[in-house]
Amino acid sequence: MRLLYICDAMAIRGGLERVIIEKANWLVEHEGYKVCLLTVNQGTHPVCFQLHSDVLFNDLDIQFHQQYHLSFWRRLIKSRQLHHLFRKRMASKIKEFAPNVIVCTRLDYLCDVLQVKGRIPLVFESHASRLATYFEGDGILRRLHVRYLQSAVKKAQMVVALTEGDAVEWRKLTTNVCVIPNVVHLNESDSCSECTAKSVIFVGRFSKQKDIGNLLRIWNSVYQRHPDWSLHIYGGYGDEQEALLAEIRQMNANIIVHEPTPDIVEKYKESSILLLTSRYEPFGLVLPEAMSCGLPVVAYDCPYGPADIITDGEDGFLVPKQDNAAFTEKVSLLMDHQELRIKMGTAGIESSQRYDASKIMPLWENLFKHLANREL
Repeated sequence: MRLLYICDAMAIRGGLERVIIEKANWLVEHEGYKVCLLTVNQGTHPVCFQLHSDVLFNDLDIQFHQQYHLSFWRRLIKSRQLHHLFRKRMASKIKEFAPNVIVCTRLDYLCDVLQVKGRIPLVFESHASRLATYFEGDGILRRLHVRYLQSAVKKAQMVVALTEGDAVEWRKLTTNVCVIPNVVHLNESDSCSECTAKSVIFVGRFSKQKDIGNLLRIWNSVYQRHPDWSLHIYGGYGDEQEALLAEIRQMNANIIVHEPTPDIVEKYKESSILLLTSRYEPFGLVLPEAMSCGLPVVAYDCPYGPADIITDGEDGFLVPKQDNAAFTEKVSLLMDHQELRIKMGTAGIESSQRYDASKIMPLWENLFKHLANREL
């Protein structure tokens, strides 16, 4: 089986990048696939995670960001030129590699891929909620643009959603939709959190989606009751970073902000609770990651990921959306009862195993074999 992944870039140590690279590595190592990872805007950046030596890696060097600093009309012209170059280079690579299946992981590229793929089956792997523009409160022009891009999924042979909730939305556009959860980088060591440290962890970008502003309001309430506890934020770059860091500096509430780290599993083990305050989640990768390290988790029941991952009251708590008082109570409950933290953390270790590669990757293999053998 020859498989071509088309991605934006593999430069940032993010969840999407880790998932794609781990899947590519698995297919090469365990199933003998020929896998080519084709990026569009990698440039001179090194690949963010370790690639198996047999995974082919190529960058088309399109650099779509070149258009963004231009005036409106010049930007339109530059955009057309870049998309033309993208299609030309991508068509050449498809002809050279001759894949059995193509997987596109970015909606913005789907129309271009459809124009040059020929009869090769195409999978759109959705790592963003279909209704993300609504959840973000984007303007009408942005919503219309995304709606136009999403219409292209009707021509893909399969749309893969990460949760059943998101799959319901994609099925309003096409019947060719299935659900395959993310492969999660689980704790593979023999050690887990003992849930004794008075330390809470949050992992996520400083973005509107992650709603760190609301996290700070919750923490302010929690901290009044438990001033001996600390909150550790491992936050990647986001458009709200500057304002949020300024707010944190003024709070004096035992909040420590860290740079993103490739060794996040060890940071989970040093903590006793994970919090997630997202407005929406395509999946919620940090939840099973933390659970595999023995942490109980508290998250808003946002669309769509947390409810798929957390069994409320057993391995964590699902809180009604934007109910800060309820969120504060659940966090305080865990802080007050170490035995509850340990019990939920132990349950989380077991439930997180659902997302191990050995459980998820056979679903992908079955899909690829089905598409490769299907008459188009």
